[in-house]
Amino acid sequence: MTDTRDRLLDAAADLFYREGVNVGVEALTKAAGVSKRSMYQLFGSKDDVLAASLERVAPGYSATLLPEGSAGTPRERILHVFRVVEEVAPQPGFYGCPFLATSVEIKAADHPARAVARRFKDGLTEFFRGEAAAGGAADPGQLAQQLVMTFDGASAWGVMHGDGVNGQAVRMAELLLDAAGVTQHQEPEAGS
Repeated sequence: MTDTRDRLLDAAADLFYREGVNVGVEALTKAAGVSKRSMYQLFGSKDDVLAASLERVAPGYSATLLPEGSAGTPRERILHVFRVVEEVAPQPGFYGCPFLATSVEIKAADHPARAVARRFKDGLTEFFRGEAAAGGAADPGQLAQQLVMTFDGASAWGVMHGDGVNGQAVRMAELLLDAAGVTQHQEPEAGS
């Protein structure tokens, strides 16, 4: 059943990302090469498949988006996220952030996929908050929220216009970082 589950989740992640959450069970099971019966043995509903497929893509998406290791200044590490968006937005097959796209399509706040999307966005917010604090921002929590909103806006813009974000995602993030006092070179700690 693990192979069936993997095929189903891989197909779901691809279809839901490309075509949206309204993909039918028939199309989903056909793409995965599994029966409806098998799907319902593994998952209680299509909603559960959607949530599990988002859980499955989250680690890979994070690995692509976030900088590796701990090298670089907090500013560089934050800007890395926006440079990734700049790179991927003009590519064919870019349909934005899968977590944002899912949340926009699903209106029910208690939907299991919305909970997965919120956890992912909370994790991104926490990454930005930690880097903002390390970079000396006066209000790291507020800056983190602003950066996530900028990320989501850039992602949506890239989908809507279909030709990237033309350097604006990085520039907007730089403006927020400048306003918050997160500079390229960090001041040495007092007493060092």
